Amino acid sequence: MNTLRKHAFPAFYGLLIYFTVRLLHDLAVDEQFWKRDWGLNILEMACSVLVGYVCVYTFEKLFRFYDLNGALQSNYQGVFKELALLVIANLIVVCAIFIPMAALTDDGLSWADLADLTIIPTLYALVYYGIVRSSSWLKAYVGNRLLLEKITNQQLETELKFLKAQYHPHFLFNALNTVYFQMDEDLPGAKKSIEKFSELLRYQLYDQQQKVPVFKEIAYLESYIDLQKIRSSERLRLELFFDENLTDQLVYPLLFLPLVENAFKFIGGAYEMSVKANVDQKWITFSVENSVPLIAKGHLKSGGIGLENLKRRLDLLYGERHELILEKDDESFKASIKIDYE
Repeated sequence: MNTLRKHAFPAFYGLLIYFTVRLLHDLAVDEQFWKRDWGLNILEMACSVLVGYVCVYTFEKLFRFYDLNGALQSNYQGVFKELALLVIANLIVVCAIFIPMAALTDDGLSWADLADLTIIPTLYALVYYGIVRSSSWLKAYVGNRLLLEKITNQQLETELKFLKAQYHPHFLFNALNTVYFQMDEDLPGAKKSIEKFSELLRYQLYDQQQKVPVFKEIAYLESYIDLQKIRSSERLRLELFFDENLTDQLVYPLLFLPLVENAFKFIGGAYEMSVKANVDQKWITFSVENSVPLIAKGHLKSGGIGLENLKRRLDLLYGERHELILEKDDESFKASIKIDYE
């Protein structure tokens, strides 16, 4: 295609100008150019082809000059300046070749011929400019969009890594507190807790941007809940329900845990907690509800790093394909996540 454009198109461009000029001229004077001397016609066609090659070569040189200098990307003045130079270059070529050629024809050069030989090539030059430059601008636009998308993705990846870095100290603080309180009362139990703690940390080595089967996420939650029950009050009444159909559906890891953490952190009152997970053909629903102390002002906003971190991660990973619902009344706090796993 580039070879055809380079070698054949300029000839076609010049002949297109020639036949357009001849058509307008012949209609005006009621004449047919093919009835003229063919030697004269061939001379005019040869001159037109020469105009085509010189014009296209000049236009391409002008385009490359502006592309290298980036003038068109700065403002509209660059576009107008390039367009003006293109028109001037086109008129110079036309006047240098077409005008002398027309003056040597059998009927000489009239004002009508002069108008045709300057206006028609200029109009074709403008059309050529529009086609070539619109293609270049479209490619530049697509390239800029791809670059912007790449930069945006890199920024999102960086933010996800930062959120993950925020999350780990939060988790470590809670887990180490659990082991710390157990050390004085149950050393063998503390050793088992450390083993479970190491399993939890191993699971967290998963890339936060790579999905895992949901059954692994549930197993992780069960281990975490077992670890938290050690330091919880004996009054705790815990209800767990995980749908048996939750198997190989893929989810991003560590999105359910902040709700469980938040529940253990703020549980009070009747010390009741329920953790449930269900699945249907499109959605996985995970909900946690816990009773709260009688005085729990601002509890909905007290999730701290955990809930704020979770909201942002859900936005980045699932966009509009998720729902996070937080509800509070005087006796309980309920949080639920709905995720489109398809």
